[in-house]
Amino acid sequence: MNNLDMARSYLRQAEERVKWTSQALEDGNYAYVVRQSQEAVELSLKACLRIVGVEPPKWHDVGPVLRREREKFPEWFRNSIDYLAMISRTLRREREASMYGDEETGTPPDQLYSRLDAEQALEYAREAHSKAKKLYEEYCT
Repeated sequence: MNNLDMARSYLRQAEERVKWTSQALEDGNYAYVVRQSQEAVELSLKACLRIVGVEPPKWHDVGPVLRREREKFPEWFRNSIDYLAMISRTLRREREASMYGDEETGTPPDQLYSRLDAEQALEYAREAHSKAKKLYEEYCT
């Protein structure tokens, strides 16, 4: 399997997370929306790195790698890298809390997030996935 095959698979997995996360938003499962949005962003951005031939790191926030490898991307994508890095960093901070809650305060994940939090996380996931999909189509068609 090559980088483009892996990127295509990551994009498919990210798309599935966005699809099911949209339903979870309507169901009021806001912590799940935040968690799955983080995963969708991570997969989308790791796909972007693979598309340009960069092995993604094994950690969750790939923003610093996107910045470091900025010149490998087309200009339209480079113009979004700082924003995508911010999205990656922001949602990375919520990864554990959205699944396990805040163990210090004993607050379960369902009590940590509002609809507004979930809507923002889902919007971030959609934006990252959209840009990643456009990059893939540009390189593969």
